[in-house]
Amino acid sequence: MPDHKSILYVEDNFENRILVRRLLQSFGYLVLEAENANQALDVLADNRPDLILMDINMPDVDGYTLTQQIKAMPDFHSTPIIAITANVMRGDREKTLQAGCDGYIEKPIDVDRFLEMIASYL
Repeated sequence: MPDHKSILYVEDNFENRILVRRLLQSFGYLVLEAENANQALDVLADNRPDLILMDINMPDVDGYTLTQQIKAMPDFHSTPIIAITANVMRGDREKTLQAGCDGYIEKPIDVDRFLEMIASYL
């Protein structure tokens, strides 16, 4: 059981946020949420999550750009950012890693393996 580790989940889809929040909270994680880049930056102004889960396909500012912005901030340079994305074509994993993501989880998420994968990044 995690000792109250916090995770920021940046995701524009409400249903996806509910599913991931329930999974993470069931394992004892504190879940912070943002539905776009501006909200994510607002959350980060007041919080230091242990991990950031990043949707890639969002309106306005995509997850690649937001990841680069967050990684450029001294307080978050070493915070793991994990892409959670439906982008599963050849080259998509590499593109997320080049943008600064530390890992990659495909959507739809594998509910049975998800918490194990999250724990491995923490």
